[in-house]
Amino acid sequence: MFEVILFPIISVGGLAIVFGVILGFSAKKFHVESDPNVDNIVRVLPGANCGGCGYPGCTMFAERVVSGEASYNACPPGGETAATEIAKFLGIDASPTSRKIAFIKCNGSSDNIRLNYFYDGPQSCVSASQLATGGNKTCTYGCLGLGSCQNVCPFGAIKMSDSIAVINTEKCTACGKCVPACPKGLIEIVPEKSKVRVLCDSKDKGAIVKTNCRAGCIGCTLCKKFCEPGAITIENNIAKIDYEKCTQCMVCVNKCPTKSIKVMP
Repeated sequence: MFEVILFPIISVGGLAIVFGVILGFSAKKFHVESDPNVDNIVRVLPGANCGGCGYPGCTMFAERVVSGEASYNACPPGGETAATEIAKFLGIDASPTSRKIAFIKCNGSSDNIRLNYFYDGPQSCVSASQLATGGNKTCTYGCLGLGSCQNVCPFGAIKMSDSIAVINTEKCTACGKCVPACPKGLIEIVPEKSKVRVLCDSKDKGAIVKTNCRAGCIGCTLCKKFCEPGAITIENNIAKIDYEKCTQCMVCVNKCPTKSIKVMP
């Protein structure tokens, strides 16, 4: 009886030793020396593996930078600090980069918008947006405030306040994970220094917007008419700001009748 049990144990153990020797030999035979710059770059990266650079992880990003397929300053969380260090490893001059942050294009708080009904379903913006009315708010384009963007933010830079997503600009790294999480498409990555922004993304005509939200853009074109640099256009009944042209003169802020154009703190 003992021999019956012992034989399988010895057989399995012997196979494990044989396979271990084969794997060890293969590891040495086919070992590829890694570029030390890859390890150096990985060490200066935040290690968030957020995908903001366009690659699934920090190591792959470092490999692509060394091979010349990715830009040295393409890591949003690392920002200018990481870009400068990476440039040193590569022996190139680092160009100044403009910090970017996520921005919520909505001001549909309880003071400005009404509810069609009380929502008691799954706490998911995607689930709520699939209802016939696109959510429980009178504006079908507005932020649903159920925290889908907050749940995917790896840096804790988003919180819900009065049924609206709010960005903590100090924590935000512009990794972009929140952008696809919003079913309404309300989140975009913008230059932090560009403080003048449109807090609305409604495509409805002015009369409907007035009915749905007190702070919505009605497409009146006043901002466009008085913008001397020509930084504002009206697309689908909504004002759009070209941040490259905007001089932040504040004329559009003062002319907007609904105050949907604001200076962000």
